[in-house]
Amino acid sequence: MQTLSKIGTLAELEIDKQRTIRYFKSGKGQPLVLIHTIRTQLDYFEYVIPELAKHFTVYALDLPGHGYSSIDKKANYDEPYFRSAVKAFIEKLDLNKVTLVGESIGGVLALTVATELPNRIKKVISSNPYDYDKFYGEGVRRGNFLANFVIGQFAIPYVGAIVAAMENILFLGIILKGGLKNRKWMPFKTLAEFDRAGRRRGFRYVERATFAGWKSWSKAKTLYSKIKAPVELVYAENDWSNLEERNLTAKDLNKKQFITINKTGHFSFIDRPEKMIEIILSN
Repeated sequence: MQTLSKIGTLAELEIDKQRTIRYFKSGKGQPLVLIHTIRTQLDYFEYVIPELAKHFTVYALDLPGHGYSSIDKKANYDEPYFRSAVKAFIEKLDLNKVTLVGESIGGVLALTVATELPNRIKKVISSNPYDYDKFYGEGVRRGNFLANFVIGQFAIPYVGAIVAAMENILFLGIILKGGLKNRKWMPFKTLAEFDRAGRRRGFRYVERATFAGWKSWSKAKTLYSKIKAPVELVYAENDWSNLEERNLTAKDLNKKQFITINKTGHFSFIDRPEKMIEIILSN
């Protein structure tokens, strides 16, 4: 965030009585809203914002409970809950002609938010949408052995809370490494920021609750046919999803093809930021 602070501003927006969203704003032009992945925050986009801000007014937000947005331990952190927050964020700021860009759960949200704001959304770019889980944390658990073990433990009552509380920067780094292909490791300053935010009181509840909402991310695909805005579907060659799952999502979006980024993992904005910039600016 130290790098981004030179080109924009951090702010907070109260979207309702229970939720406050932290966001970063930079640039000039039509609005572009960036929605991050599971277990990250707006800092995830640090490597693309400087270039995108030359062409758009960029808004990168922390989803509820993530980063430094407010935490509500009574909330169900499922897709509809996050969708309502992003929708309210756009409406509160009265944004129009919006380009919605998201990755992972952010990729799903970019699509579902577009169904509810047809008059405000100009286009959607959905990267590696996380919409295929058939059991708790299935996609993330495909990343590597540690991810499979730890996320599997999250699902167990009482045990899950203890395992989540034991998370440290090394374990987090190894788990996130399962979403990289081009890079060997998450940039340390980015990883350190994810770790720092994860130490907030109540965050472990949010983390497990987001995984517990796994059914809602798959169910979200039932909304895809309602999207009015043009959609660009993007997959990393080494995303956690398999080819069958990608083709099913494309079919639900009435897309005959999608963009594939070679030698890239689930965290494309970290793994190959230059390719994501190229895709966004070419649309």
